[in-house]
Amino acid sequence: MTTVNAPKISEYKEATRIERVGAQSHIRGLGLDGDLEPRNISQGMVGQKKARKAAGIILNTIRAGKIAGRSILIAGQPGTGKTAIAMGIAKALGNDIPFTAMAGSEIFSLQMSKTESLTQAFRRSIGVRIKEETEIVEGEVVEIEIDKSATSGAKTGKITLKTTEMETIYDLGAKMIESITKEKISSGDVITIDKVSGRISKLGRSFSKASEFDALGPQTRHVQCPEGEIEKRKEVVHTVTLHEIDVINSRQKGFLDLFSGDTGEIDSEIRDQIDSKVAEWKEEGKADIVPGVLFIDEVHMLDIECFSFLNRALESDKAPIVILATNRGITNIRGTTYKGPHGLPIDLLDRCLIIQTEPYNEAEIRSILEIRCEEEDVEMTEEAKEVLTKIGVDTTLRYAIQLITTANLVAQKRKSNEVDVEDVRRVYSMFIDHVRSTQYLRDHQAEYMFDEYQKQTQKMQVE
Repeated sequence: MTTVNAPKISEYKEATRIERVGAQSHIRGLGLDGDLEPRNISQGMVGQKKARKAAGIILNTIRAGKIAGRSILIAGQPGTGKTAIAMGIAKALGNDIPFTAMAGSEIFSLQMSKTESLTQAFRRSIGVRIKEETEIVEGEVVEIEIDKSATSGAKTGKITLKTTEMETIYDLGAKMIESITKEKISSGDVITIDKVSGRISKLGRSFSKASEFDALGPQTRHVQCPEGEIEKRKEVVHTVTLHEIDVINSRQKGFLDLFSGDTGEIDSEIRDQIDSKVAEWKEEGKADIVPGVLFIDEVHMLDIECFSFLNRALESDKAPIVILATNRGITNIRGTTYKGPHGLPIDLLDRCLIIQTEPYNEAEIRSILEIRCEEEDVEMTEEAKEVLTKIGVDTTLRYAIQLITTANLVAQKRKSNEVDVEDVRRVYSMFIDHVRSTQYLRDHQAEYMFDEYQKQTQKMQVE
């Protein structure tokens, strides 16, 4: 007989939730007060006061929703917080206003034309706030009765709901019973039932059950018992993007194509029909257009065809606010032999409000590193922070930020909960920055294949 060995209790490991920390995960907003004045350190933002104040004015313009087709260019040296400002705008806008972020190089990796990919990005950034009335049942649950047939196994039931003025009993079908079980609805819960779809939503726990607070826990939300009739009509508002409507109406699978990601090219005739229908809804008061934000990072990677498309697209009354970001100076305009400021043609630059970012000073670098230590849950001594700040000043802020996690791993290896100076110095010697890497290549270029640097140096000496 085969015996099965049960694992010992000590062999079990505690399962913990893993949270990934991104490069901009510490950003919560633009860090402005009610008068659009930037605070020194707020919502993860440090420094760049002029740029943040300018971004705050743009933020109010976007929220007003009355101006479309404006373009903003955030320009500055690498590591000066351009993407952070764009992410701050996105966080401040919330989920109701569409925000689409993409890199300029993505245009050339998609299996569709450049203009089609830009068109889809534009329409992802334009929301349609649709208003519709629906019949709902709303009340506090008094009692739930569920019976199971002894022969067929089918479940039937009844639910008693009440408001401050009336009480009614409703029959429950199998799907409704399944929803009630899934939502863990019980007596004392305040719920709504959509009469068309049968969808059940729990609004919270009735204040009449407030005495059960200790048993339910502090996360329980208490609400008032509904007033008036149990059955009522309610206006429901939900926001979708024009691109989502395009996909649903252009594919056999409909909304399932939204999850596959491979939407392909969409016929312009379908878009025209959708635009006409949305305009009709707007005239009837059934929908509102919500101009969102399209953020294109590394915009210098686009070519002259894309720039020409942007010029035309920005003239549309349905165009979103377009935020561009670049770290280039005067360089070649891709697709041409001409040079332009930031790698952009003059006619597009003329349409842009340009926000300039500036390099961080030593105190600001120190503050950013402290915020990142807190975000990455890393304890670090003051002396180690001083050394890391000096590294950030002498090299780059990005390089210094990347040393935080690696220094923490080195500290954990020596069984310390706090990063010290020796940990920072060790990872600084293990992982070199781009300045030391470049100098090493210059000193040892002859040992590598294709010694272009030495040939170029000899050519310059001859000339």
